[in-house]
Amino acid sequence: MFLRALGGYRFALTRHLNPYRPFHASYLHATLEPETNTTVKPITKLLYLTALIVLGNSLLLAADRGTLVREAVIYLSPDTTSSKLGQAERGRELILLDKSRNWLHVEALLGSALTPDPAFVLEDEDEGKTISGWVLDTGIVWASTPNGDRILFGAAVDSEDEAGRRHGRRGAAQDALRLYHRVFDLFPTAPLAGEALYRAADIKWQVDRADMQSRPSAREKESYLREGIEEESMKQVMKKFPGTKWAELAAFHLIDNKLCGDWQGSSKCPDKEAAIYEKYVKEHPESPAAPEALYKAASRRAALIEIYKTEEQPKKSDQSKNLAVSLAQQLISKYPQSDWSSRGQTLLFLVQQGVPTYGNAMQ
Repeated sequence: MFLRALGGYRFALTRHLNPYRPFHASYLHATLEPETNTTVKPITKLLYLTALIVLGNSLLLAADRGTLVREAVIYLSPDTTSSKLGQAERGRELILLDKSRNWLHVEALLGSALTPDPAFVLEDEDEGKTISGWVLDTGIVWASTPNGDRILFGAAVDSEDEAGRRHGRRGAAQDALRLYHRVFDLFPTAPLAGEALYRAADIKWQVDRADMQSRPSAREKESYLREGIEEESMKQVMKKFPGTKWAELAAFHLIDNKLCGDWQGSSKCPDKEAAIYEKYVKEHPESPAAPEALYKAASRRAALIEIYKTEEQPKKSDQSKNLAVSLAQQLISKYPQSDWSSRGQTLLFLVQQGVPTYGNAMQ
């Protein structure tokens, strides 16, 4: 599985509708003012009614939003021999404008190599290119599609799996990110919405973290000296689905921005990080990430045993040993079925045996 397992996610609907509003009350008033002749009144009323019907149908049609589970070529006209305007990837949002047999006239927001993924654009000026054209009426999930949330979620899982393959489809990770986000976007109350929004944020977080760690600043001791990972996507999960395991997992990710780059042999960093992980476990004891947090707290306390020795602080070294043992025992007893529990058992054995777990110290 890829990496495992961009906040506001769409612009207001009226932004899409403005270019397609053929009538407006001010226009109607200027051109269809009733005359004093009573014979004209029925015609005027009929024109008003017709305008309202056309406007209403236009709004309803334009409000139909969907997304692709396949790649689609966008044509100038409903004909495969017409000019190709562009290509939309999986998970791109489509706004339905018109229909013609087995063709759909849509507005599609395409990506840009110079901007963030439009699925997570927060500001209008950062958006990708929007084009209007025709696509074949296949492989599109609408908000009204039966089981649409499950269809999109399944397509996202497929793309995520493809991204994990050695020679997987190019762009599959971004496809998965968009598809997961569309589950929440189109089906915000569906049972899968919370998990889908978290998975989208998780993919983005891992990609951003890999980018951050590749920079020279990643080796800085203090976290504030490096460029942090964008947190908006994770915070959106916490805001939209509070109290769920997805929110708890999102909160665990945010710890990454508080960690040191390189301890540089100093006790300050591991001591601070251990406290952060301990606090997380205290606040989120039922979180799926609690066992991992406990292990990371215990491993840092174990590392401090040797670090404090080099700093000639034997008392703190002994205190760290006791804390490491206590945390490891807590991990083993509270989360016995977790893989982290087994790792905690190993750590406990090493600490009790006096085997250094940090640095080049040897017995």
